[in-house]
Amino acid sequence: MNQDAEQLQVLSVFHYVVAGLVALFACIPIIHLGLGLAMVTGYGDFAHEDRGLAVVGSFLVVVGAVFILLGWTFAVCLALAGRWLQQRRHYTFCLVVAAFSCTFMPFGTVLGVFTILVLMRPSVKTLFGIASPSLPAPTG
Repeated sequence: MNQDAEQLQVLSVFHYVVAGLVALFACIPIIHLGLGLAMVTGYGDFAHEDRGLAVVGSFLVVVGAVFILLGWTFAVCLALAGRWLQQRRHYTFCLVVAAFSCTFMPFGTVLGVFTILVLMRPSVKTLFGIASPSLPAPTG
C-alpha cells in the first residue's frame, strides 16, 4: 500500500513536468498567430493591398489561436490530474488524461502508460475510494 502511495506521488510530479513541457510547446504557434496578424493588419512588408493575403492571415490567426488554446487546455488538464493523483481524487479524470497524454510523444506516452498501469491496480483503486467488484463464488 505504501508503494502505491509513493508511485502516485512520483506520477504526480511527472504530470507537473509534462504539463510544463506541453504549455511550452503550445507557445510555438504564437509565431503563426503573429505572422497572421501582420498579414491581416498590413504591418511591415505586408503593407500592400492584397485580399488573398488577408484571407491567409486570418486563417493563420484562427489556426494558431486554436492550437494555442488546445495546448494550454491540455497542460491545465495534466496539472489538474497531477494534483488529483496526489490527493487521490477524481480517478476517472486521471485515467482519461493519462490516455490522452499518450499522444504527446515521447514523454507523455511514457507518463500515460505508467499512469494507466498504476491506476488499474485494485490496491490503487481502493486508495481512490473505489470499491473493487467482488468476484462471484465459483460453482460446481
